[in-house]
Amino acid sequence: MELRHLRYFRAVAEHLHFGRAADSLHIAQPPLSQQIRQLETELGVTLLTRTTRSVELTPAGRAYLTRAVQILDAVDDAGRQARRIEAGTEGQLAIGCVGSATYSLLPRLVRALGESLPGIEVRVRGEMLAPAQLAALAAGDIDLALLRPPVQQDDVVTETIRRDRLLVALPSRHPLAGQGSLTVDQLRDADFITHVGQGRSVMSSIVFAVCADAGFVPRVRHEVMETSTLVTLVAAGLGVAIVPAPTAALDLAGVHYLPLTPETVGVDLVAAHRAERPSPLIENVLRVLRSEAGA
Repeated sequence: MELRHLRYFRAVAEHLHFGRAADSLHIAQPPLSQQIRQLETELGVTLLTRTTRSVELTPAGRAYLTRAVQILDAVDDAGRQARRIEAGTEGQLAIGCVGSATYSLLPRLVRALGESLPGIEVRVRGEMLAPAQLAALAAGDIDLALLRPPVQQDDVVTETIRRDRLLVALPSRHPLAGQGSLTVDQLRDADFITHVGQGRSVMSSIVFAVCADAGFVPRVRHEVMETSTLVTLVAAGLGVAIVPAPTAALDLAGVHYLPLTPETVGVDLVAAHRAERPSPLIENVLRVLRSEAGA
């Protein structure tokens, strides 16, 4: 038995006429009649009663039609799903994201994916430092990483999504909070709150680098893993922090954000994925990501 036998039987059962069924199938009537007889012979049952004037389904034929329709619909649906997956419009995707983008870009991206690519099931892991994301990429735990460079793995492809300028997050009552902007040198005597150092956070390295350019080493009082914790400690008055501009989406009471000058001081946000055979799903998500990052 082949699927064509089921398709032929379905056509005859729906039309209850061999001529019209043959026309709908674009075949001649004699081969159609022969195929139906072959099907009945293989099953050992009569599916149709035929007279010179009519064609009727037997009780066995009615039952067989119900199951045959289910099978054919399932086969057709499987084909459509396979084509959607091949085109990258259906599937599963896990996205990792650094803290600052977790509160700004990530919500917009997930909403946009739900609207433009509803067949993609998205899982997110926010507040992930760059080294943790790269390890998750290598392990297959995430498919797309949104992180801060540099990325030096040969098996990872990166694309710069946007550049974020840097801000200073200060307690609202800090003496410098009334300024229009700040230079790094003005933070020379401040207590700093940073992400964890020793290569575990790109932002920690950036903070030390911009302070070194200004001629001092930041006095770090607290190191944290998550951006939300960092901003919370600033709100508590425990120090200041240098953060990417999207962090300001964490509009926490007690925190005041000021731009860090010069404006050229900033940090890139990159999308990274494994450098294997290009995935249509990843490409579709990157297209939406580019649009949302530029919004």
